[in-house]
Amino acid sequence: MPAVRFYWVDVFADVPLTGNPLSLVVDADALTDEEMRSIAREFNQSETTFLVAPSAAGADYRLRSFTAAGVEVLGAGHNAMGAWIWLAGSGALAAERQQFAQQIGEDVLPVWIERPGAGRPRVTMRQAAPRFLHTIDRTAEFAAALGLHAISLSDQPGEVVSTGAEHLLLAVKSRQDVDRAAPDAARLRALLADVGAEGCYLFTTEGGEDHADAYARFFNPTVGIVEDPATGTAAGPLAALLIRNSYAADGSVLILQGHAMGRPSLLTVSVDSEHVDLSGSGLVIGEGVMQL
Repeated sequence: MPAVRFYWVDVFADVPLTGNPLSLVVDADALTDEEMRSIAREFNQSETTFLVAPSAAGADYRLRSFTAAGVEVLGAGHNAMGAWIWLAGSGALAAERQQFAQQIGEDVLPVWIERPGAGRPRVTMRQAAPRFLHTIDRTAEFAAALGLHAISLSDQPGEVVSTGAEHLLLAVKSRQDVDRAAPDAARLRALLADVGAEGCYLFTTEGGEDHADAYARFFNPTVGIVEDPATGTAAGPLAALLIRNSYAADGSVLILQGHAMGRPSLLTVSVDSEHVDLSGSGLVIGEGVMQL
């Protein structure tokens, strides 16, 4: 196996050591699936992304992402955002172009790069159209699995929604309730499997000085993620749900996540009748070579 070049990207971050850290391996075409899984286990991050040549017509890059547990994940979240942050700053992208296309799984989705003067590039990625799959009537069981009392839950039913990955969106009354959650991973994993969801996005629409529309935490024991500080594949479904239910009216939703982990992250999502677009920036804070 050749030497493997990698970068460390803090995604949805304004300063280093905040946001969601992503390990990114570039020029990964020579790696086998098992080697990618082994490298992801070595980095031990929520996800490690590998840049490979596209197999679909019209795509500029194909992205493959694996959790530390070796599970390949689909959907355009921080795993893809971090790759494009690096690409935009590396000189790999033609400066005169603003729109590109990424292949994730079999989907080819557009990506836009803004380069504001000397500032950091800003990336906007289109997710799949929202699918509102079903509501759940087992909220008390989920509350218990999350270490919460049922009284903490809002009157809004839990709902499984997807813009590329199926996640359960579960509302509670206050930010304090969000912070209080202490999940039982095994119990939560079993319940999520029963309702056909990958992860659980616990959120509240209680306001704060940050003016965020929602305050959230994400738990995904299904793929080995205890907690994730910034989750684009859950922020897209949540924004679509809030727009549909008139909790946010102008088509733009600001979500604060990661506060309880000491890695506050702001995710911006724009929603119209057909499209969900996730926007953010970040910083490349490290690089190296794995000698294998």
